[in-house]
Amino acid sequence: MRLDKLLANMGYGSRKEMKKLLKSGAVVVNGEPVKEGKAKVDPFNDEVVVNGEKIEYREFIYILMNKPQGVISATEDRQHETVIDLLPVDYSVFEPFPVGRLDKDTEGLLLLTNDGQLSHQLLSPKKHVPKTYYAEIDGKVTDLDIQAFKNGVTLDDGYETKPGELVILSSDEISRIELTITEGKFHQVKRMFQAVGKEVTFLKRISMGSLTLDPSLNLGEFRELTAEELDRLQNNE
Repeated sequence: MRLDKLLANMGYGSRKEMKKLLKSGAVVVNGEPVKEGKAKVDPFNDEVVVNGEKIEYREFIYILMNKPQGVISATEDRQHETVIDLLPVDYSVFEPFPVGRLDKDTEGLLLLTNDGQLSHQLLSPKKHVPKTYYAEIDGKVTDLDIQAFKNGVTLDDGYETKPGELVILSSDEISRIELTITEGKFHQVKRMFQAVGKEVTFLKRISMGSLTLDPSLNLGEFRELTAEELDRLQNNE
């Protein structure tokens, strides 16, 4: 990797600022000052020091967010606040993106990363990665709905869903449930309940694969994944 690209990836400023940094002799590779940005370095094996501080290179970043309502799952939008807007600017050098989407009015677990391979692994229909939601439903959810979801329901466009696991937490005028599905069709949870004559009034994703929402994260807050969380996610555990 070119030295200037490494420095750019680590947030050391514009090309002009990096040229100035290099010319000053502030960048040292394996004990020797390097002043040319085109110099080749191995970010994982070479020791790169900037202003006396050793660079710990990271290629990928993995962020667990508790997405609030009113924010869209996109990298940019001219009209609405995005989940990327909730991150500090120093994360922008990694160019993270949301893994899948949560509707604007849905909150809860959202993974952001720049690891395209992991994103594909989690979103591929062939992988059947389970996603669990907590929802509040206008209407009494019954055992008949549990069976209907277990068999798969027909959505408004004629699509027949794969089986979903519906758990009733409470059943009254407003029912509280958890639903686990392995697909990610547009507005799927809402449309599944519409198929059985009910309306979702509140929706929150609480898990995706092995990853669960951290209860210590308030809406809009985030943290990087732990090594254990990442290992389990990468290995489909």
